Amino acid sequence: MALTGSLPGPLAYSGEHLHFGGLPVADLAAAFGTPLYVYSAAYLKERLESYRRGLRGRKHLLCYSVKANSNLAILRQVAGAGAGADIVSGGELYRCLQAGMPPERIVFAGVGKTEREIAEALKAGILLFSVESVAEMESIQRCAETLGARARISIRVNPDVDAATHPYISTGLKENKFGISHQAAREVYALSRQMPALQASGIGFHIGSQMLESSGVRDASAVLCALIERLRSDGFSFEHISIGGGLGIRYGAEQAPEPADFAAEAAAALPYPDATLCLEPGRSVVGNAGILLTRVLYAKEQADRRFLIVDAAMNDLIRPALYQAEHAIVSEKLQEAEQAQRWDIVGPICESADFLGRNRLLSAAADDLLCICSAGAYGFTMASNYNSRPRPAEALVVPDSEGRPRALVVRDRENYEDLIYGENTGED
Repeated sequence: MALTGSLPGPLAYSGEHLHFGGLPVADLAAAFGTPLYVYSAAYLKERLESYRRGLRGRKHLLCYSVKANSNLAILRQVAGAGAGADIVSGGELYRCLQAGMPPERIVFAGVGKTEREIAEALKAGILLFSVESVAEMESIQRCAETLGARARISIRVNPDVDAATHPYISTGLKENKFGISHQAAREVYALSRQMPALQASGIGFHIGSQMLESSGVRDASAVLCALIERLRSDGFSFEHISIGGGLGIRYGAEQAPEPADFAAEAAAALPYPDATLCLEPGRSVVGNAGILLTRVLYAKEQADRRFLIVDAAMNDLIRPALYQAEHAIVSEKLQEAEQAQRWDIVGPICESADFLGRNRLLSAAADDLLCICSAGAYGFTMASNYNSRPRPAEALVVPDSEGRPRALVVRDRENYEDLIYGENTGED
């Protein structure tokens, strides 16, 4: 996959060497080793501010989708920028609270909330639960009643709208597991009135991820507006209306809308100025705010293929193997096109699916440093210890007291002792 135009996010060549957030990536690799995730706090905040520009004059709440990147330092930056959080587990709630996220800016989504997680969220005082089934609504009622609490809920409506994205990350079609069908939602809201520990204060949808145009959101908004009018005639009013997240980013040749334009169009499609419009962006905030640095271990030719075997692998970044996703891969050194050859970039894991990029034009040799672009979302957060590989370190580029960029380690590289933490040999 070839990039078009400039490099994504805060990546740029300065002279003959690649920089990220104003720092040479070679210096980052030398200081912290590889594989290494690096994020830019400044770029993340720029993306949040772009959403705000599109929502200017409209009551709104940005709830960052924690599953995209749940590092405590990232969550701290999000909270410091005045945004909230969209969570899908008790663990994500715990992370948000540890990072200083105000609970009144937290929305709990997801189809499989346990009663323990529901109780933890009620005790923390979160803003609301995004409800995805009648059975879940009954569980929230039981937990709230037991705790003597009142739970604010928002039903996630499934509008049966195609987000035009990868089938694994489509969430708004009737065959998807998410949400309550728009045909049944009115009956479910009526049922909520029989549950005294619940307050139906919101409504919304989320139709998918990596959307590169807004027609799906417009179509889903039309379905939601029609439903809201019917519910208003039933006596319901809504303090919060959510369109979820899902805005895509440029990985290579894609053209993705700016957050400001996407948010403005969403706001226009839902003309309810008295309600707070909630957006839950993740990838569009952190995707291009992060990179993965990896070093070439060996160059290998076999039959008509060339392989660069690197020290990162599918356990570090699973998106290429899982979704057939393509990340741009560039060298630390600025290259001349005529020197490049076609390479498959692969890792050390014992799986043929262990690739980070295929058929890429690069001029590279052992010990060269490569940069996998657009790795800030669904990168480390989906990493594993497969093949008993320690997970990589994470670093964050922030300004120092004089505004100059500096990098801080925000997660230590795992070691072998970390791999067996909590295990035992089963002997007395």
